[in-house]
Amino acid sequence: MVNENIAKKERKFTGVVVSAAMTKTIVAKVDTMKLHSKYKKFYKVSRKYHIHDAKGEAKVGDKIKFVECRPLSKTKRWRLTEITK
Repeated sequence: MVNENIAKKERKFTGVVVSAAMTKTIVAKVDTMKLHSKYKKFYKVSRKYHIHDAKGEAKVGDKIKFVECRPLSKTKRWRLTEITK
């Protein structure tokens, strides 16, 4: 039996759209800063995510917010929530 009172923590990210060539799918790049364990310097790490955009609203260069969802395809596990140009 699943306990309905336990809320699963949603993973949320903010990124920039780098590709909108596919139908209902966009690719966004998320930049994060990490601290090097030995040298204690910050460095930038980038990662791309395939995001489901049902309405096709997002364009290249838009800032967006997206959350984790069920797998929609082999690479799509994210859903667009907001465009925050």
